[in-house]
Parts: sequence; C-alpha cells; structure tokens
Amino acid sequence: MKLEYDKEADAAYIYLEYPIKKGQAKNTIELNENIMLDFDNKGKLLGVEILNASKVLNKKTLVEAQPIIGKENYV
Repeated sequence: MKLEYDKEADAAYIYLEYPIKKGQAKNTIELNENIMLDFDNKGKLLGVEILNASKVLNKKTLVEAQPIIGKENYV
C-alpha cells in the first residue's frame, strides 16, 4: 500500500496496488463527494482517491504521505 498527497489540491490517493498501469482502472465508484474507489475489469479494488483530504484524514497521515509530483501519477 502507498499513500500520496497533493497539498495544493488537498487530494490523497491510496494505492492498494502499486503502480496502477495506465488504463488498468476500468470502473470508478463515487462513495460520497470526497471518496472515489478505482477498480480493475475483474472488480478488484486498486485504489482510493480522497478529496478534501485534510478534512478526512488525520494530519500525521498526510505529513507522512509521499507528495504527488505531477498529474501523471493520477489514474
């Protein structure tokens, strides 16, 4: 598992499988306005995107996360 955080966008991504190859995420389900789940074509959960992460995750978790350098990291 790997956690990345973009402070500017206040968005975090939790990779359950890393790396996720381009096009591997075939289905995204929105749990609520802040949390989206990415699945492969077999229904396996690949990752979780968290918007407004500073309101959803604790500060220690965000400080320890790896920074997201560029948009190419997003699925």
